[in-house]
Amino acid sequence: MQTSRLPGEFALIARYFAPLARGFPGAYGLLDDAAVIAPAAGCELVAKTDAIIGGVHFLPDDPADLIARKALRVNLSDLAAKGAQPRAYMLDLALPNTIEEDWVAAFARGLAIDQAEYSVHLIGGDTNSTPGPVTIGIMAFGDIAAGRIIRRGGAHPGEGIFVTGTIGDAALGLRVLRGEIPCIDAAAAQFLVGRYRLPQPRVTLGPRLVGLATAALDISDGLVADLRHICEVSNLVAIIETQRVPLSPAARVAIATENNGLALALTGGDDYEILFTAPPSVADELAEVSQAFGIPITAIGHMEAPSAGTKTGVRVMDAAGRPFALEREGWVHF
Repeated sequence: MQTSRLPGEFALIARYFAPLARGFPGAYGLLDDAAVIAPAAGCELVAKTDAIIGGVHFLPDDPADLIARKALRVNLSDLAAKGAQPRAYMLDLALPNTIEEDWVAAFARGLAIDQAEYSVHLIGGDTNSTPGPVTIGIMAFGDIAAGRIIRRGGAHPGEGIFVTGTIGDAALGLRVLRGEIPCIDAAAAQFLVGRYRLPQPRVTLGPRLVGLATAALDISDGLVADLRHICEVSNLVAIIETQRVPLSPAARVAIATENNGLALALTGGDDYEILFTAPPSVADELAEVSQAFGIPITAIGHMEAPSAGTKTGVRVMDAAGRPFALEREGWVHF
């Protein structure tokens, strides 16, 4: 049995993680078994947990600091899609015996960078050893005005479907890392890989969607798959027009070399952009929000009531108005 290359659990916590809890009184310096967090006056706490696993959500040789930042950001992205302002998070970290202390130090540095950027604090968690791959579970907490959370089930017929940013970059970036898109220039490859390794959660824009968006979530499993969730809970049909889906210049370069590149962009996931519905009456306000934050907000389709005998779901149409064939809608774990 291989012995650990790391110091003891409590030494590891004191050396690398307790400093990340400074400035949050309810974390008690990570010296207790639990933390205390209270919402701001007039607010509720929004809680979200997501785990990322080596070989599934990141590659084993990805830099430790970027792995840490991705783990935190995928959770902050969920809070943003609910309209919440992030405040704190808890970390469960399971490490194999092959991990060395330098890796943990880099991991903690990555968390420190994003704590400063997003004004959040570590307030607790757990560390474990595992015979499996590195596994990172984070629970993030945010504030939102009481009763104002943007849920999945609020969409209505006739409303537009919108996305922030661009779609498909991360899924294409993973293909670049795997050597599956060899004919692509270095600048485009670097951009796509960066989008895979380091999502850009829309934490400042998200709260501004409260009162404008009627339903929302972040795109993790793929645009089509995640939009289906809104359809199911809102009991509606979504119509996506492929020519309106925003693609980065780098994604367009990659898609031009791939037979199924556009389908991958629509279903590949890891975008961590906000997908939401909103009525036509707020179009001008959405344009102002987009301009204020310098983040594109693009209308990609609309919602309809299901006709008699039809099911809720997503219909993807090409530029000629014909159904766009997809082998799958997105990522599924089981």
